[in-house]
Amino acid sequence: MLKKTGAATAGSISLLVHRERMSFFVMALGGLLLGMTEPLSAETLFSALARAYAGNPDLNQSRAAVRVRDEDMPKALAGMRPKVNIQASAGPLYGNLRLPAGRNAMTGQRQFTQEEYTGYPRGATLNMSQSIFDAGRTTNSVRQAESSVFAARATMRLTEQATLQNGATAYMNVLRDTAVVNLRKNNIAVLEEQLKQTRDRFQVGEVTRTDVAQAEASVAQARSELYAAQAQLKNSVAYYRQIIGVEPGLLEPGRSLEPFLPRSLHQAIEFALVEHPGVIAALHQADAAESQVKVSESALAPTVSVSAQVSQQWDSFLGVPGSRQFSAAAFAQLNVPLYQGGSEYASIRQAKEQLSQARLNADLQRDSVRASVVSSYGLLETARASIISSRAAVQAAETALTGVREEAKVGQRTTLDVLNAQQALLNARVSLVTSQRDRVVASYAALGSIGRLSAQELQLDVALHDPGIHFELVKTKWFGVDTPHGR
Repeated sequence: MLKKTGAATAGSISLLVHRERMSFFVMALGGLLLGMTEPLSAETLFSALARAYAGNPDLNQSRAAVRVRDEDMPKALAGMRPKVNIQASAGPLYGNLRLPAGRNAMTGQRQFTQEEYTGYPRGATLNMSQSIFDAGRTTNSVRQAESSVFAARATMRLTEQATLQNGATAYMNVLRDTAVVNLRKNNIAVLEEQLKQTRDRFQVGEVTRTDVAQAEASVAQARSELYAAQAQLKNSVAYYRQIIGVEPGLLEPGRSLEPFLPRSLHQAIEFALVEHPGVIAALHQADAAESQVKVSESALAPTVSVSAQVSQQWDSFLGVPGSRQFSAAAFAQLNVPLYQGGSEYASIRQAKEQLSQARLNADLQRDSVRASVVSSYGLLETARASIISSRAAVQAAETALTGVREEAKVGQRTTLDVLNAQQALLNARVSLVTSQRDRVVASYAALGSIGRLSAQELQLDVALHDPGIHFELVKTKWFGVDTPHGR
């Protein structure tokens, strides 16, 4: 009777172990189902990143920020463009004129004549002016605007990299957490079968009440860990929705970007110091600061401009009805600044300090990028090594669990030994799933640290955003309030 019960129980455990092993390998590959709405359509990592590239709000607002900076170019060019305005005035006029008219011949007193008049004077004046020489203020303002546009584009690329990296992280987090949830569910099933076996053996006196309590505690602990894993999965799903823009469905395995990476750390650092958007943005900001120094210095130089004025007035001469006056004038103006309270000198000194700050920031960005490359490559190497170790640990834990269960049948191992071996196997499998996720995420971080994590580099199936299109449409625009998008 005892042998029959033990054989039946061992068969159940073996079946669960086989099912658990097969489920683990499926989950480790990443083919996981999360509330699938289109069973025949699976989301790949690249297709998810394409969604994020096209619709992520953070990335879209960064693109809008570049379009805002594009408008600095026509604003700067306006410095050497003509300026035209019309002034018009109209309104009633009342006058009382009292003029001396000599002295009275009889009394010798002064005499006066008095006249009242009313009118409706009105007129219009056309003013035109054109700057001829502004000491390079406009030229340097244009250069500053152009550098600011390029810096904004580089900053947008930083946002693009962060979006793609966050998207890959969110994708792999969902895969990892789903795999962990399923592993823990299978673990509960195995532990419940182990508990049933322990209770049966307790009924026939093979084990003690302590063994039963240990099995019950393991099941309760496994359920608690499952609840925590489910909560973590919900967080990952919410983060996925935030970055990608849709709920995760059927997710295919994520691939590492190691084929896109330079072969050595030294090459990666060299590329990063030249190509990273953070470095490029800092250099353009330094160029803009240098142009600002020249713009500030132009306040000390003379300027030359020409102006023309045409004016037509009606009833303007003392309000006399019917009177008219026409005038036209053209003149050149030379402005030589001598002293304006010292603010111009303070502006020049301030601009020079800002230039020094911008150059130091460029050095800071280079050091930061270099550290990021070294760190990301280190994490990638760690993930690779961790996968190898975790696979070995899984194989060893599976062998150990099988041996412990066989030894427990003949009384050489206790129930606690079996439970500990089962927990060790679970931990090893969770560690392997985590390491696989870490490798993919680390590869994206490494490519981003170099500055090459982009939709173009990954060849995503999405229309690439070209900031130059908007810039070309507005940079020489003379008038109009509608944006190129019609808003």
